Amino acid sequence: MKNESGEASVEEENQKQPKEAGKFIKIKKFTFIMGIFLVIFLTAGITTIALTFGDEKVESLAPDKHAEFEKLYSTYDKIKDDYYEEVDEEKLVDGAINGMIKSLDDPYSAYMDKKEASSFHESISSSFEGIGAEIQEQDGQIMVVSPIKGSPAEKAGVKPNDIILSVDGKSVEGLSSSEAVLKIRGEKGTKVDLSISRAGESEPIKLTIKRDTIPIETVYAEMLDDGVAKIQVTSFSEHTVQELKTALEEMSKKDMKGLVLDLRGNPGGLLDQAIEMASLFIPNGKVVLQVEDRSGKKDVYKSENDGELKIPVVVLIDDGSASASEIVAAAVSESANIPLIGVKSFGKGTVQTAQDFEDGSNFKYTAAKWLTPEGNWIHKKGIKPDINVKLPDYASLPYISPDKELKASDSSSEVKAAEEMLKEAGHDPGKIDGFFDEATKNAVTAFQREQKIKETGTIKDDTTVKLMQVIREKILKNDTQVKKAVEVLKKEINK
Repeated sequence: MKNESGEASVEEENQKQPKEAGKFIKIKKFTFIMGIFLVIFLTAGITTIALTFGDEKVESLAPDKHAEFEKLYSTYDKIKDDYYEEVDEEKLVDGAINGMIKSLDDPYSAYMDKKEASSFHESISSSFEGIGAEIQEQDGQIMVVSPIKGSPAEKAGVKPNDIILSVDGKSVEGLSSSEAVLKIRGEKGTKVDLSISRAGESEPIKLTIKRDTIPIETVYAEMLDDGVAKIQVTSFSEHTVQELKTALEEMSKKDMKGLVLDLRGNPGGLLDQAIEMASLFIPNGKVVLQVEDRSGKKDVYKSENDGELKIPVVVLIDDGSASASEIVAAAVSESANIPLIGVKSFGKGTVQTAQDFEDGSNFKYTAAKWLTPEGNWIHKKGIKPDINVKLPDYASLPYISPDKELKASDSSSEVKAAEEMLKEAGHDPGKIDGFFDEATKNAVTAFQREQKIKETGTIKDDTTVKLMQVIREKILKNDTQVKKAVEVLKKEINK
């Protein structure tokens, strides 16, 4: 029998002593009784001394490995014993861990309770129900890194770098990203109200978004003109590289002569997937990235490509390209001379790892920083494209809630956005000033007639949805960044 320290128990040791039959130790009765009294007396004396000086003696004989936690233990005990109401001990421990990690002042490190941890794992490996936006905590605020392609968030007009002020009327300031995610996510078909602050907008933007199932399909491929394929990678999940390989095979069967790898709006994900993806485009043995720990030790990851892609490639990036997508962009740029087109990327140059606890909770923390093949750290700087190309201004127009009616004599930022949309849709609203005047009403009526919608002269419901749909389609048809990428590829193809 072994005890918890791995040592044999006293009982077992006693059983090992040899016993000789018929041999006994004889003790006189008086002597034996006096011996018992002596033991009792000595025991009482030792107990008194221990009670009087015990704390100091124990501390001196058993050095505390984490003496710095004395305040924490003392606070925990005091709250548990003396707080005026009963407290949830598990909640106290969770709060202590959460506070410890928050003190790092690192938006990428966070403690997640069981529910939050489950949500975290879902976002990497399966589908989930919500609005579909990657967020992070930054300086006490919840910032959107990027909406997921085709998600309710993207369709509602959520943009990278938007600041979420409130969810269903309740402020999210000071919450961790995990806490905010739990408030934003919900069952398919339910709605969530967001208040968003956006650069360039004087007033908060109010959005009502209907939640849906967000599948973690991360690769979308299509053939453009003249043998140019475009493959968009929206995040880096468990099967992203395999999805990309399948897409490349499909495009090759369609006589792909050049490739646009679209990493715009890609918030990142799993590091191993980024390394493996970059390796598809980088010659064997060349550096993909370097990972540096706090001591300065660097682990260098090199391409293990067993066959280079024999066609010209360009990569698209924007301000929503972050983390793993930046790893790929920097790697193919510096180690394979693949041109980058678009606008400067987000700028996240750190690597996180997660540790699970037995109760299902976990915490993720920043374990290292990553450097480009040439040793550059892009954190908070981003990656500048080789060819800078912006999307048209109307691509940044804010979302208008279909539930809100815009009518004559109204004056607001939503009216101004609607006026700009009407102009881009080919209907002159007069002066674009945010005031719903007669010219605006006439433009709305003409748009409704064209789209075969009931001519009300006001903007609401179907009119709002159709107006934003027309603008979205115009953006796709006039994607200046894709057009530039195709132009560059055609020159390479025709050499």
